[in-house]
Amino acid sequence: MQQTSLAILIQRGLALHRQAKFDGAQKFYEQVLAQQANHFDALYLLGTLSAQRQQFTRADALLSKALQINPQHAGCYSNRGNVLKALKRLDEALCSYDEAIRLQPDFAQVYANRGNVLQELNRFDDALCSYDQTIGLRAGDAECYSNRGIALQKLKRLDDAVLSYDQAIAANSAYAPAYFHRANVLHELNRSDEALTSYDQAIKLKPEYAPAYYNRGNLLHQLQRFDQALSSYDEAIRYQPDYADAYANRGIVLLELNRLDEALLNFDLALTLHPDAAQFHFNRGSALLRLKRFSEALSSFENAIRMQTDCADFYCNRGQALQELLRFEDALLSYDRAISIKSDYASAYYNRGLALRELQRLDEAIMSYQRAIQISPDFAEAHWNLALCHLLAGNFKDGWQGFEWRWRDALAFKFQEQRNFSQPLWLGEASLEDKTILLYAEQGLGDTLQFSRYVEGVVQCGAKVILEVQRPLVSLLGHLDGISQIVARGDALPAFDYQCPLCSLPLAFKTELHTIPQVSQQITSDSDHVEKWRSLIGQSGKPRIGIVWRGNPMHKNDDKRRISLAQLIPYLSSQFDYFSLQKELGETDRALLADCGRIKHFGEKLEDFADTAALCTLMDLVISVDTSVAHLAGTLGRPTWILLPYSPDWRWLLERDDSPWYSSVKLYRQETTGDWRSVLEKARCDLQQLLSDRGNVIF
Repeated sequence: MQQTSLAILIQRGLALHRQAKFDGAQKFYEQVLAQQANHFDALYLLGTLSAQRQQFTRADALLSKALQINPQHAGCYSNRGNVLKALKRLDEALCSYDEAIRLQPDFAQVYANRGNVLQELNRFDDALCSYDQTIGLRAGDAECYSNRGIALQKLKRLDDAVLSYDQAIAANSAYAPAYFHRANVLHELNRSDEALTSYDQAIKLKPEYAPAYYNRGNLLHQLQRFDQALSSYDEAIRYQPDYADAYANRGIVLLELNRLDEALLNFDLALTLHPDAAQFHFNRGSALLRLKRFSEALSSFENAIRMQTDCADFYCNRGQALQELLRFEDALLSYDRAISIKSDYASAYYNRGLALRELQRLDEAIMSYQRAIQISPDFAEAHWNLALCHLLAGNFKDGWQGFEWRWRDALAFKFQEQRNFSQPLWLGEASLEDKTILLYAEQGLGDTLQFSRYVEGVVQCGAKVILEVQRPLVSLLGHLDGISQIVARGDALPAFDYQCPLCSLPLAFKTELHTIPQVSQQITSDSDHVEKWRSLIGQSGKPRIGIVWRGNPMHKNDDKRRISLAQLIPYLSSQFDYFSLQKELGETDRALLADCGRIKHFGEKLEDFADTAALCTLMDLVISVDTSVAHLAGTLGRPTWILLPYSPDWRWLLERDDSPWYSSVKLYRQETTGDWRSVLEKARCDLQQLLSDRGNVIF
């Protein structure tokens, strides 16, 4: 009678179980076990139900006990294998599946589940065999074909993987995971259009399929379809709000779009969801580095390193942050650590070279750049900076040759424009007799002024010279001897036979330190402009000093070579009249000038460089940081003092206070990195000495 009663309870529990009414089913199974603790069916069914409720530890205990009672039950071994897989006890799961197969050799689902465990154990060949067993028993199993495709993909049998996914789709055209995984392998095969179509089909079948949106976003990112990639990541996040990787990769796209604040926000969101992800800290640091928040960037890189100590990229970027904080010795240690992890890390050697150059350890910097080039022969930035090191050291022969790499260094010269002329480049070999050559500006205003001295040499080669320069320099350079025509950049060009950028002329003429041409005597201020400015500035009994404290804020080294106006003002003696030679001012500088009252600023009245040149001509002395105005004053032959950072631009060389490029220039150098105080103090002392020696007449 009791057995009949227990059987009825089992049947009632099983009926509810099949309807997914788990609470009711559990009560019936537990009633049976309360009356008979070793009742196999109750243990087996309650264990199975517990697994369905993800109570895996309890499920394991119940199924294990059931198997002690009946060790010949294939279904119980199968279900326990599933539980052990969920508990990540994978070797035990395999043993359980093997027992199920021994008892029931045609148990197709067990072979499929066994294949899944073998995949997790990275035993992909064995997994394939297990999936093939399932397919042999159950040919229309779309899920099994799809999982088989994943194993083939792991084995890099990509074409076979695509075929397996196609078989899955043939078995069940509505099986979204097959389209998703098929898209992944097509992406890996660089069959991008087909991959996108497959992702779209997966999403059509399963609109909330967050991983499909995410991987689709990754592919669109790779294809540089950035706006579409962002939209795809947005959809992934909409359906899975805790998708940390989607936030992180969305941030990377925003970083590439230079939307830095938005990128940082996305990295922060990713870290909120996954605070222990070293890569997310690294990404955050990269955004902060671009935002010039260097201390915060350093903190993020160090967080990444604490979590993952063996990633060379983390140390390399940490070095960049340290370098921006002027901690060059610490940066070198970080680059060396990156190289110890990844011996062929070209970027680390390159960045190491940059740090060594800042320390004026040029021989070591050159060796580091050369190692980067040895690893990566087309590393344009390394070639370019190697050339700059040679030039800074006065090794012009190697320097000018390497200087040509500037065309391939997009990061260093974003403002330059290489012209795609059909006419050949002239670098000194071909005869120019009775030929027309275009000489054109390619970089900043200062570079154009510096290298305009070579125009006369080209004329002497028998050429008819067309000179194209930036519009602000047209009136100033238009009277150079021998040029046939001067053209403002952007205007229509006449016909010509050869072409050469101005900055390549030192290479064409094989310039050495002792053969640098003199500045052209034809570059002078227009007399009408001079008289206009003489009237504007009026008379004064004091010597006049033109000052420039900052240059182009877009210049990559602007932070290093500018002086704050607040730092400069205390060094301005009342024995002189000061004139700002800068056209543009920031709000802070504007307020300081108003409060100071000792510096005359003309702003919009400086319409072009002809005006600036006239004002320079009327100065007794020009004192400037390294900007185009310094080149202008030097070109005009005006007494010019240039204030230089510790690691200067190549053209000023090292350890000298004069310049082979400009005879009227005197150089004032920082003694240590960032030390403008000593530079300004030395300039002030020299001014006082000049007053004392010359009786208020400077030059």
